[in-house]
Amino acid sequence: MTRIAVLVKDIPDLNEVRIDPSTRRPQAEAAKRRLNDLDKRALEAAIRMKETGGAEVITVSLGDGRTKTSVLEALAMGADAAYILSDPVFKGLDANATSRVLGSAIGKVGAVDVIVAGELALDGMGSQVGPRVAELLGVPQVTYVKELRLEAGKYRAVRDLEDVDEVVEVEPPFLVTVVREVNEPRIPSLINIMKAKKKPITEWNAEALGLKTEELKASSRVEVADVQVPEVKRKRIMIKEEKVGDAVAKLVSALSAEGALEG
Repeated sequence: MTRIAVLVKDIPDLNEVRIDPSTRRPQAEAAKRRLNDLDKRALEAAIRMKETGGAEVITVSLGDGRTKTSVLEALAMGADAAYILSDPVFKGLDANATSRVLGSAIGKVGAVDVIVAGELALDGMGSQVGPRVAELLGVPQVTYVKELRLEAGKYRAVRDLEDVDEVVEVEPPFLVTVVREVNEPRIPSLINIMKAKKKPITEWNAEALGLKTEELKASSRVEVADVQVPEVKRKRIMIKEEKVGDAVAKLVSALSAEGALEG
């Protein structure tokens, strides 16, 4: 049977992330977690292939104790099993090291025909992990896919290259990254939400994946020193005139003095 692995990531709900006014740093830890939108579309693409041609769909996630809630949503959508990679050493890894962890997990899972991932994660927007996993596993990659289906034993993908579409045929094993236009993810039914709790969830740490802490940290080449939102200062200038024309004239004069109307 065809086996499809989907890389899914749970991210903070960006609508719930608050900014600490004293430090200008985002407070993401208190926000609820949810599946990355493009990863849900990757999962939907895998499930549709399962429904048309028959397949086992598994998800692979790098996360922590809170990741299970998001993974249950993936199982409710139609995934058959889930793998969560959780270890304190995984926290703060860059795309290169993260790809090593995910690639090691897929290798441990066993033979996989198709790997599907979102083009990017909305919390980092790096577009690095999917292609790096493909390189580590030594499989072809097809990026920016907006259509993917199985035809006569071959997978046909349509790539969105902005000005043109490119049609690609590829045979397993391979990895694809999908864009938003690929589909609209389904909303799980109540009965499938209940069934999800009975599906297998496997958790692996670094030792189980055969990864050494020192080597993994050394492979993480990007260090984020700090994250702050831009400081915005308002001059709070109020223009009060009885006549609209006079108010507009003063406003234009003030904007010109600030250089806002140049060009």
